[in-house]
Amino acid sequence: MEKSSETEGGSGRYYMNREIGDVMGSEHAALWLDRPERNVEELPTRLMRVLDLNPSAVVADIGSGTGFFTFRLAELVPHGRVYSVEVQQSLVDTLGARAQRNGFRNVTPVLGSVSDPALPKNRIDLALIVSSYHEFSFPKEMVSAIKASLKPKGRLVIVEYRQEDETSPISDGHRMSERQIRYEIESLGFEWRETRDVLPRQHVMIFSLDQAEAIR
Repeated sequence: MEKSSETEGGSGRYYMNREIGDVMGSEHAALWLDRPERNVEELPTRLMRVLDLNPSAVVADIGSGTGFFTFRLAELVPHGRVYSVEVQQSLVDTLGARAQRNGFRNVTPVLGSVSDPALPKNRIDLALIVSSYHEFSFPKEMVSAIKASLKPKGRLVIVEYRQEDETSPISDGHRMSERQIRYEIESLGFEWRETRDVLPRQHVMIFSLDQAEAIR
């Protein structure tokens, strides 16, 4: 459903009573994603530790931007693979160039669409979405496609700036509450496992397929 935006950073499109966040252009996105202070603001090492990845795991970094998390994931799964998914060709090209330049042979850049991440079916051990889910134009279709890509014991991890944090400098359209994330993701056949608030400003929410979906 589309109408005028009601929040700063909103797109005017709505899903399950939430206004979807507006998507940044590729040039602006690259500057924001590569800002030097990001290491301090988001503490990526803490997030990597929470993921508890096997060195042979197959991971999908969805909405990967310029690879801030992709290459950290690749270091953790030297015998596995990282599918680095973006919907903007310029960002996919950047990911590919960086992977080649830095010798990451286990990184596969993927050009997805706004409704399909274009991942192989029943292949992914963990799908990671960092500060991108709130911008999905078609959340139901995207999450359903991600679900089809997961192995029966696969996990979905969503990281979003906390809507509950009134001191956050991030605009309302680019933050989500824990309750809303659970409401949307559980409606599509996932079970919430835990929320790890180990980051300064972001929820880390871990989901798995519910039992019926896992034995599909």
